[in-house]
Amino acid sequence: MSDFKLKFENELFLHQSVESDINGLRRVLDDLTMNRSDLELQIEGLNEELAYLKKNHEEELMSFRGVASGDVNVEMDAAPGVDLTKLLNDMRSQYEELADKNRREAEDQFNKQVGALRQEISANVDQLSSSKSEITDLKRTLQALELELQAQLAMKQSLEGTLAETEHNYCDQLSQIQIQISSLEEQLLQLRAEMENQNAEYQQLLGIKTRLEREIETYRRLLDGEGSSTFASGGSGSASYSSTVSGGSGKGMLPNLALGAR
Repeated sequence: MSDFKLKFENELFLHQSVESDINGLRRVLDDLTMNRSDLELQIEGLNEELAYLKKNHEEELMSFRGVASGDVNVEMDAAPGVDLTKLLNDMRSQYEELADKNRREAEDQFNKQVGALRQEISANVDQLSSSKSEITDLKRTLQALELELQAQLAMKQSLEGTLAETEHNYCDQLSQIQIQISSLEEQLLQLRAEMENQNAEYQQLLGIKTRLEREIETYRRLLDGEGSSTFASGGSGSASYSSTVSGGSGKGMLPNLALGAR
């Protein structure tokens, strides 16, 4: 996704730069159009000036012709003077040469400016054509990138759905495992309580067993002592045995002996 984002940013930067170049070329084209309009206005002004000069020239010729026709009548009475016809023809040729010169200079200047403008327009048109083709390529690339972006977004959405479903399944499994763990902990606590109770009962029985063994041992010692005294003194031993049995301790020994026998 980072590579795709970088490519998209580069293509967007190129697209923006091409658009800025096209806007600059449009401004140049507008400037050329304005310059062409100015040159056309200048040509129109020169044509008007040329027409005005021609008109003035014709008016001057007419005036000179009127003067010449009047001078002919004067020359009949005066001495021969300057040839006005030749002078007028010379003036007319000078005016025509001047007008032709101005016209040629204006046409040359116009042709030069128009040629420069045509070359500049041709270069700008070529650049504009290349820019348009580049823009077309960039648009195609942008469309391809947009399609790829949509595909990546769809894949991302699908992966997010799969991830959410997986998380939900794992949460369910985890909750079931936690329930099982809680049940096992309860069972373990019950077993521990039962073991503690059994241990307490065992300790109690062990204490009872120990006491019984002590009482049995005591009773055996008493029996062993009474037997030896019987062999030593005869009847006196039986009397002492009967007196011992008839005492308080003998009563306690008999039940304990019975429990030991069990």
